[in-house]
Amino acid sequence: MINVLFVCLGNICRSPLAEGTFSHLVTQRGLSDKISCDSAGTHGYHVGILPDHRARRVAADYGITLTHNARKLSSDDFANFDYIIAMDESNLEHIQTQSYRSTGFYPEEGHVFLYRDFDAEADVQSVPDPYYEDMAAFENVYQIVTRCGESFLEYLIKEHNLG
Repeated sequence: MINVLFVCLGNICRSPLAEGTFSHLVTQRGLSDKISCDSAGTHGYHVGILPDHRARRVAADYGITLTHNARKLSSDDFANFDYIIAMDESNLEHIQTQSYRSTGFYPEEGHVFLYRDFDAEADVQSVPDPYYEDMAAFENVYQIVTRCGESFLEYLIKEHNLG
C-alpha cells in the first residue's frame, strides 16, 4: 500500500480538499487497494473538527464528501507515509524541520513535495489558502488540487508500476 499525506496549516481547507479529491481520483482509477491517503496540519488550531463548511460545500458540488477530522502532523507520520505533500513553502519547511527533530534526518528526496510541483499551469509554488476568502477562492483551490491530484496520481502509477 502506498500511503500519501497531504499537509497544510490547519487541516481544514486545502489539505482536506486535496485528500478528498485525490481519494476520489484513486477510486475512479480502481486503485483504492494500492493507494491510501490522509491529511494533517502543521499546527493544531482545529484538531478534531470537520473541514471548513466552504471546503465541504465545494467538494460536495463535485460529488465528494469530506468527513476528515482535523489533526496535527505527528512524528509517526514520517514512518507511516511514503509521500508527504505540502500545500505551500511554509508547510514544506515545517515538515522538514519536524522530520529532522523527530527522526534526526530530513525527509528523503522524492518523498516530500510541494503539491504545485504537479501542476503544469502553476505560476506560483503554493496552493493558496482560501480561509479568509470567499467561495470563489475555495473553488479555485478545488481546481488546483484536482489538477495536481491527476498529475500526482500519474506519477505514482509510473513510479510504482501500477498501470
